[in-house]
Amino acid sequence: MAETMIGVIGGSGVYEIEGLQDAGWQTVDSPWGTPSDQILTGTLGGVKMAFLPRHGRGHVHSPTTVPYRANIDALKRLGVTDVISVSACGSFREEMAPGDFVVVNQFIDRTFAREKSFFGTGFVAHVSVAHPTCPRLSAACLGAARAEGITVHDGGTYLAMEGPQFSSLAESKMYREQWGCDVIGMTNMPEAKLAREAELCYASVAMITDYDSWHPDHGAVDVSDIIATLTGNADKARALVARLPGLLGTGREPCPDLCDRALEYAVLTAPDSRDPAMIAKLDTVAGRILA
Repeated sequence: MAETMIGVIGGSGVYEIEGLQDAGWQTVDSPWGTPSDQILTGTLGGVKMAFLPRHGRGHVHSPTTVPYRANIDALKRLGVTDVISVSACGSFREEMAPGDFVVVNQFIDRTFAREKSFFGTGFVAHVSVAHPTCPRLSAACLGAARAEGITVHDGGTYLAMEGPQFSSLAESKMYREQWGCDVIGMTNMPEAKLAREAELCYASVAMITDYDSWHPDHGAVDVSDIIATLTGNADKARALVARLPGLLGTGREPCPDLCDRALEYAVLTAPDSRDPAMIAKLDTVAGRILA
């Protein structure tokens, strides 16, 4: 049985968990570049945890410039087995109100200016992201939210946009009415895809801050309103994360949905045709199949 280590990728405040023992910031080097920030590690309830500020402390990275590959690689290098993404989003549904949480289970990726894979020329692999989040880990997030009395929605489709601008009214209506999306954000892609390539279980907890621009009674998105709602959500997010060690436990069985074996049949490049430089960079991400 493996040892559980929970990795949380989130914004300011989410990594400030009361009761985190032996807490310290670690610098983790990655062949995929410099991660967004140092990573705060410690234990909570006997379970190892790692907290990575997605945009860096002080919010220095835009959604486009977040070093997604370095972040996922660095978490796996530390021994993380389960990744929880905590992020802000807008809502396309009246019943999904600002202040509510959504445990996302599907994505539509509209980003276009980001590196989306660890693999490429010299080492080709194709993983399935038909079901991009881990049901087991998502269920734990849902249970933690409900235990804290948070209004949480089980499942939803997240439209990942490039940003940094918010949607036009026409785009917002299209995503809502024609595409059937539930929430919109800028950061869960390619994060979810990279977690799958790295054979890490991934769950997304989206915190609703606004109704995007489609809602006739709320008008255009206002950053000041978003920040106010985010501040209110921070305590709830910390409480949710603090419950996860008790739900997941210290010992970890293989993922029943095969997230931790996503590369089993994904690599197409023959062993004698693989680029040695790519193999070196993939030592952690694909270490299980390279061993």
